[in-house]
Amino acid sequence: MGHSDPLTNTSNRAIIPSNMTNRNGKRTNHRNQNDPIKIAIGASPITLAQLDDLLGRPLKIDIPDDAWNRVERSSEIVERLAQSSKPAYGINTGFGLLCKERIPPDQVRELQVNLVVSHAVGTGALAPPEVVRWMMLFKMHALSHGLSGISRDTLQCLGSLLDADILPDIPTKGSLGASGDLAPLAHMVLPMIGLGRVRLRGESLSAKEALKRCGVTPAALGPKEGLALINGTQFMCAYAAVILTRAKRIAKHADIVAALSLDALKGSDKPFDNRLHLARPHPGAIETAENVRSLLVGSDILATHANCERVQDPYSLRCIPQVHGASRDAMRHAEDVVEREVNSVTDNPLVFDNDEVVSGGLFHGQPLAIVLDYLAIALSEFASISERRTYLLLSGVEELPVFLLKDTGLNSGFMMTQYTAAALVSENKGLCTPASVDSIPSSNGQEDHVSMGARAAVKCLQILDNVETVLAIEMLCAAQAMDLRAPLKSSTGLQAAHRTIRQDIDVATIDREFGKDIAKSLELLRSQRMLRAVEGVLGSLH
Repeated sequence: MGHSDPLTNTSNRAIIPSNMTNRNGKRTNHRNQNDPIKIAIGASPITLAQLDDLLGRPLKIDIPDDAWNRVERSSEIVERLAQSSKPAYGINTGFGLLCKERIPPDQVRELQVNLVVSHAVGTGALAPPEVVRWMMLFKMHALSHGLSGISRDTLQCLGSLLDADILPDIPTKGSLGASGDLAPLAHMVLPMIGLGRVRLRGESLSAKEALKRCGVTPAALGPKEGLALINGTQFMCAYAAVILTRAKRIAKHADIVAALSLDALKGSDKPFDNRLHLARPHPGAIETAENVRSLLVGSDILATHANCERVQDPYSLRCIPQVHGASRDAMRHAEDVVEREVNSVTDNPLVFDNDEVVSGGLFHGQPLAIVLDYLAIALSEFASISERRTYLLLSGVEELPVFLLKDTGLNSGFMMTQYTAAALVSENKGLCTPASVDSIPSSNGQEDHVSMGARAAVKCLQILDNVETVLAIEMLCAAQAMDLRAPLKSSTGLQAAHRTIRQDIDVATIDREFGKDIAKSLELLRSQRMLRAVEGVLGSLH
């Protein structure tokens, strides 16, 4: 369009209310998790830092007048082109291999509905609610640039679904990441025209019934609107944003849990000396080393072996900064790419202010596919090194009892928890096989190279779930080992972590259903209560 687009101005930021802050400047969250958060789109970029508050929450969408003006100008251009004798792809022509087929003006609306229903061919498990919400949010944000030809009424319909928290059933399988995420986005659009199924406050029901309950009027798709809605990378992009939001939390947890294990195993703090890391100044390693140093300050356990004869610890302790840090740096790169994608237009073709329609390949998912494969490897390493620390904790080293119970033989102790961790780490190795190196031509050769970005996204989330579980297992074992160090005390920060764990999980003296303990530990990790407790006494970690 021939106007200045504020969405490209990175000095602006989307208007998202922050949580309240306490007198130390730390965020507190007093909101009910079911309360919606209002977010303004179409005025400024969305950042992943802002999205952190939105994860798992219903949303209310606000679009400023400038964005509506862009949308309406673009829609008017499409309406003119639909009546023109000049071919314009997707407006008065067929799609893909059928792009040479002309569509009469009186059939262009039928064309858009046919496109949506024919492309809704996804299968498999449904995408989780947090992914669906952000998928809808990102699609609205992209359309608000005013380059897609969407009408105000249609965009408002999608916003009404999101405001009412009517979440379309979106299967996870069926996208090649070629023309973006055609099948998943088609399933997102079905409820907009009164078709398909949705989830409403946890209930599964027909879209028609949900729209009726919430007073939402179905959209009457106009020229190009079906194409604008189902072209794009919002499925894989939403996955990537959810994964990164959770992963940034996990990076902090990984450092806390590693520090618990290090202290319980009487490991050395020398490998975390800042002078070492300035000699090889990778940012992630510097951050992790600083986190661990702050977590160990004041530990009585550390003081008892300050001058011991052991020169070096195993790599899973000594190389925590290098491994955790490399994953942090990979996440940083991924965040740059994903934020850029969130704030981009990725449908095709685009409509410009001289009534020109330009076709390209902005929908191709390769930038996200490669980053998601890279991110999968980076995340899996948090689990890989964590499982090795769990193994050490159970091995009977440094005066700790084998399997962390004093009466083993009659009791198996925590032995089997490492089996589970090992199984998940092994599963991650298979899931880390890159999806982006594969390509299967489709649309009779028209789409002859595809990204497989959707597959990369779905399996990356599986990896993250496994990583969280492996860390939860280490956390469980490290807390048990710390109890066995009594009456020696750890540092202020690690005592805060240990107290929080013990609020949910009792110390073990005999065998019990340790599977239940793993579930509690995982729930605690995901709740961030332990992280908040640690940062409450130490200040914010990196």
